Amino acid sequence: MIARLTLGLVMFPHGAQKLLGIFGGYGFKGTMSYFTGTLHLNALLAFLVIMIEFFGSLSLLAGFATRIWAFALIVVMAGILITSTHVQNGFFMNWTGQQAGEGYEYHLLVIGLALTLLFTGGAKWSVDSLIVQAP
Repeated sequence: MIARLTLGLVMFPHGAQKLLGIFGGYGFKGTMSYFTGTLHLNALLAFLVIMIEFFGSLSLLAGFATRIWAFALIVVMAGILITSTHVQNGFFMNWTGQQAGEGYEYHLLVIGLALTLLFTGGAKWSVDSLIVQAP
């Protein structure tokens, strides 16, 4: 449960930035424009990233379809690592502003937490647990 809540809480602001434009984000239109125009992502993939980060985080907080959303976040984070410059920027995040960009430690942490959830599920206090217990 702790891994699920932690991952949901950490991912929510990222998804909310992309979809709603809060927490300093650009909102859906701005994020789609950046993903498709600057990063040259396919529009469907860009849309899925936004939906997975936002609705996936909310679903993880509730413990709904935990394994599915965990897998989706693993795919998103692996895709970011493969297609971005994070690996080239080294391991560490750019806390001091001295690096060319962000490293990949955040992505590894998300993948690690998501892998934990992929194998363990939503735990006792989750919607998943209630669904399994339903007659």
